[in-house]
Amino acid sequence: MQPAVQHITILGATGSIGVSTLDVIARHPDRYKVFALTADRRWQLLATQCLQHQPRYAVLNDASAASELTRELRKQGCNTEVLQGLAALELVAAHAQVDAVMAAIVGAAGLLPTLAAVQAGKKVLLANKEALVMAGGLFTQAVNKSGALLLPIDSEHNAIFQCLPNHRSDYLAGGLVSSGVRKILLTASGGPFRNTPLADLPHVTPEQACAHPNWSMGQKISVDSASMMNKGLELIEACWLFNTRPHQVQVVIHPQSVIHSMVEYIDGSVLAQLGNPDMRTPIAHALAWPERIESGVASLDIIATARLDFSAPDLQRFPCLRLAQEAADVSGTAPALLNAANEIAVAAFLARQIRFDQIAQVIDHVLTRLDAVEPTSLAQVQSADAEARALASQLIKSW
Repeated sequence: MQPAVQHITILGATGSIGVSTLDVIARHPDRYKVFALTADRRWQLLATQCLQHQPRYAVLNDASAASELTRELRKQGCNTEVLQGLAALELVAAHAQVDAVMAAIVGAAGLLPTLAAVQAGKKVLLANKEALVMAGGLFTQAVNKSGALLLPIDSEHNAIFQCLPNHRSDYLAGGLVSSGVRKILLTASGGPFRNTPLADLPHVTPEQACAHPNWSMGQKISVDSASMMNKGLELIEACWLFNTRPHQVQVVIHPQSVIHSMVEYIDGSVLAQLGNPDMRTPIAHALAWPERIESGVASLDIIATARLDFSAPDLQRFPCLRLAQEAADVSGTAPALLNAANEIAVAAFLARQIRFDQIAQVIDHVLTRLDAVEPTSLAQVQSADAEARALASQLIKSW
């Protein structure tokens, strides 16, 4: 029997995840229809996407960009309704006609609209790791209360999900150990600076940091990959997604990015998910779960791959990973402080206001000076986020 058409909202449609999601959806017009597309201010690309996919709504965060988009779509005869602002993002995430939401807004800005989708009980395809990093406890409580289905999109977490037991309730209720899992092996490419001499790291440029050897990503995520903060955030996210503790998650450098992550069981078995480094694989997996659909990704040529290398991360080279591990151990609002300080520091690095090595210094400064608490409300998380941003910005201005 032909499955019913699912109506999809894509939060962050103009980013790399959003573009890849639209590519997969376009391959299956009988299964998926775009309900809403959102972006920050890139109205030109959003206009092109609206003309192709004809969503009911398009949402931009920037008011002037929304005006430009409205004019362009009317000129082209497109009936998509243009909205603007946070309330509109929450509206299209929680709308009654929406079946699934791709949560792909980068950074803390994605928290509230993603939470709106969760509270509405949607199928949420989570590419915004910051939602769990900042407010993991509150976020998972909302998932449990609403009955929302949370599926991971990050290639590593999607790989872990595919390698875990089929019955999700086993490990979500009792933890990994209760379902026979010893630990998670979270793989990392090591980024562009895996072999760069340590003395050269203070002098690397934003262009070098954004030149990832395996993946095509946005600037912020690319810098996070270069510093391995991305892996630290993923470690924190994995703890919430899979109901586990930081010590059960081992980060492993794997330069080829063929094995996307592994799960070790107590009987000695290690299950790995392999594939080409293309985000359309986890996107297609989550869109169709528990079924499988064509993604457009080429078959992995395991013979041409020839070898797979692994090593432990060097925490002297990657202090951001160490800081994230420490924040994961502290828990509470520590990960929110970490994330906020990192967002400010990365933006400053991309603007050439600080050196690459100073990103970790900014984060360390914030974590040392601000106390973490166990939040009981989203307002406490937002307060910690704002305080960390202010302190990080103050330090950067003083340099």
